[in-house]
Amino acid sequence: MNVGLVAHDSKKKLMQNFCIAYRGILNKHNLFATGTTGRLIEDVANLSIHKFLAGHLGGMQQMAAMIEHNEMDLVIFLRDPFCPKNHEPDVNDVVRLCDSYNIPLATNLATAELLIKALDRGDLEWREAYR
Repeated sequence: MNVGLVAHDSKKKLMQNFCIAYRGILNKHNLFATGTTGRLIEDVANLSIHKFLAGHLGGMQQMAAMIEHNEMDLVIFLRDPFCPKNHEPDVNDVVRLCDSYNIPLATNLATAELLIKALDRGDLEWREAYR
């Protein structure tokens, strides 16, 4: 399965810790991330990640293109709802696209953990048939 990983600046450490905790599950899948988030995850979790450009330099558009072409199966976008910076990716585009193309999306740690455990159990295999 193709898993997208994105995090606002204030949530990047949380994303790193999430990926360390679930490394055993994540390493079984194809991982995609915006540039900075991907590099930070690779540095601590020893996972192989396809890195797009930084989110504000076009990485979010690259991920959006995968979503629009039904090539993304799950997106984890840990966002800061209180103080996103101007240069950070806009979560609304990702939410709209995931809703339009039936891509499971987590925007907080609780939902991310539920989805990653569902991924491990095989609960998202319907995505393969959907594609």
